[in-house]
Amino acid sequence: MTEHLIRAPSLADTVANLLRREISHGRYKPAEKLPTEHKLSEMYGVSRAIIREALGRLKQDGLVRSRQGAGAYVAEDGSPIFRLIVGDGQDMSEVQHVVELLVAFEAAASGLAAIRRTNEQLTAIRAQFDAMERAIEAGESGIDEDVAFHRAIIQATGNPVFQDMFNFLSTRVRTFIGIARTNSARYQGVTKKVQEEHSAILEAIVEGSEEKARAAAALHLHNAARRLSGQAS
Repeated sequence: MTEHLIRAPSLADTVANLLRREISHGRYKPAEKLPTEHKLSEMYGVSRAIIREALGRLKQDGLVRSRQGAGAYVAEDGSPIFRLIVGDGQDMSEVQHVVELLVAFEAAASGLAAIRRTNEQLTAIRAQFDAMERAIEAGESGIDEDVAFHRAIIQATGNPVFQDMFNFLSTRVRTFIGIARTNSARYQGVTKKVQEEHSAILEAIVEGSEEKARAAAALHLHNAARRLSGQAS
């Protein structure tokens, strides 16, 4: 059996997550200035370019603000900050929190896609499903194709806010998908089961059944959480 490889989180992602935890745990207070790029690079053992990239992610999240000529600061109280830190799957309470969010989001999106999708959008969803099939048959991870499949579904909602939310989530849930796929590869037939779950979502969207699409997406995410914890599904 071919062991699927996953793309490890980038150094910038890792540093950004570490800084998020430091901020959420109160090491750096609201409105407090963060250490300089030089100091952070020494603290985390990475280049200043990596630090700049990590800080850029935190700025995009609204967690960090820049002051011209004065460095980076933690956002003040009351700033519109949404934090989502996806770990390595070891903290199952953390995983459950993420799964609950994903189930609500993906189920709603799949249901909307089923009743709103155009023929062109359905063709795009099918194409990404087929690309995922080819990747799996070639012994590849299929992570990029998996993300693209779900992105095509989100686009079929016709709701730009859903698309923005997916863009936010996708960069943070890639590790979730990767670990679930790797754990799936340990059990004979589970990778096929995963694709059957995707097929059920696709079929419901083809049928135009909002209820079936919601249920299929929810089941897929719940099973993905089990695979993330190392349980065969």
